[in-house]
Amino acid sequence: MTASNEESLPRGLYVVSTPIGNLDDITLRALMVLRNVDLIAAEDTRHTRQLLQYFSIHKPLLAVHDHNEMQQKDKIIEQIKEGKAIALVSDAGTPLISDPGFTVVRALQEQHLPVITIPGPSALTAALSIAGLPCAQFIFEGFLPAKAGARVARLQQLKRETRTQVFYASVHRVQEDVNAIAAVYGEMRAMMLLRELTKRHETSVFGTVAKVQHYLATDEHALKGEFVLVVAGDSAVHEEVTVETERLLKILLPVLPLKQAVTIVSEILGVAKNSVYEMALRINGKK
Repeated sequence: MTASNEESLPRGLYVVSTPIGNLDDITLRALMVLRNVDLIAAEDTRHTRQLLQYFSIHKPLLAVHDHNEMQQKDKIIEQIKEGKAIALVSDAGTPLISDPGFTVVRALQEQHLPVITIPGPSALTAALSIAGLPCAQFIFEGFLPAKAGARVARLQQLKRETRTQVFYASVHRVQEDVNAIAAVYGEMRAMMLLRELTKRHETSVFGTVAKVQHYLATDEHALKGEFVLVVAGDSAVHEEVTVETERLLKILLPVLPLKQAVTIVSEILGVAKNSVYEMALRINGKK
């Protein structure tokens, strides 16, 4: 497909990724599809209309969101069977990734009707690409549960997950989410917070969970926008804690009794005294 303004599109549902902030991130192929479909199914027609106006695109819109997707899928199926080309867009990024669209896509696949991906921006991949944490393997959790008990229960299930973990967070719950991560994973877990990706006030905070907590509690601009939280997996935690344990012991052992140094490091890092004690013995050359 080319970027021509007039392309004859075969029938089907075109799942189109749209910018997560900076409108210049839209692809030429996405623009071509949006200009040439018969209809655009949008999560929020008001939001999508602004995007279309920016690129001088004029197409009829159909609202398809969490509350009406089950009903709207039948309209979309009927029109595609009639030969129509329909684009599916969310408010930002790639549809279905913590956004509506699954019900429609699944129904079309079950009826063997064409579903075509128009790939592009995604907050998930954008965050992983700059997080500074392993991303050869990762898990995407989307938004954590809104209720405190369910949130903690889910994090307890993920605590020993060895892959990097990615969460989305809204401005209304990001502090609660990070505090829950601190309570379950510990404040020393490596983490990156990304705010307002690709926008003018894009911010990234890399370090530990404690550092992210401090940022959210003290920066006057912190609680604005949309957030992605990238958290180290458990294997990375052990490596980092081991390095930090050794560093602190080498500082404290020359000036404190072994048992006192072990107690202090254990309390600071939340590491079992036995493992700290064994490392202290190795450092002292006694084991």
